[in-house]
Amino acid sequence: MKILKIGILPREQFQKRVMQIAAGQYKPKLGEPKVWFSSIRSLSEVLSDNNVRLLKLIEQHKPQNMKELAKLSGRQPSNLSRTLKTLARYGIVQLRKQGTMIIPHTVATQFRIEYAL
Repeated sequence: MKILKIGILPREQFQKRVMQIAAGQYKPKLGEPKVWFSSIRSLSEVLSDNNVRLLKLIEQHKPQNMKELAKLSGRQPSNLSRTLKTLARYGIVQLRKQGTMIIPHTVATQFRIEYAL
């Protein structure tokens, strides 16, 4: 499985970095994180214990739809959908549409975190 590199950088520094990249003043180096959080707290909300358990369920059971995952996890479909969309936004899961069904797949099961002061 893919290792996702995650960076933690205060919002002001991240915005400055983005502006430098856009202006051509800085070119991200190979291997730098592509996913950034503004704090350890915001990272911990996305990779909470409940969400990590959810990722393990997806990886182990390979559910064929959201209904099956809801049953496996004991979570309400609306809550599950919201969580999975957040995880997908960060590149941790992928939600594949097949007809009317949405099939969740784990993209990353290992994480490397870089924290800049």
